[in-house]
Amino acid sequence: MKKFEDRLQRLEELNEKINEGNIPLEEAVALFEEGIVLAKGLEKELAKVERKIEILVNEPENEKENPNLELFPELSDKDE
Repeated sequence: MKKFEDRLQRLEELNEKINEGNIPLEEAVALFEEGIVLAKGLEKELAKVERKIEILVNEPENEKENPNLELFPELSDKDE
């Protein structure tokens, strides 16, 4: 999987191409479809990171204890 920043840059490029308006309709639709897929993936990744940050910010009572992120498998980086 490409880095978040690379996918965001691609989404911005797609937006520019579509907004230029000088491309055939079929190409515009294909670019739009690619953009939707990218946007949904980026939103999902941002939500995942936000949840992880929320867990880390709400530190455990015991300072020596680390938060157990494994309680939330969707936050695990193993699938990336």
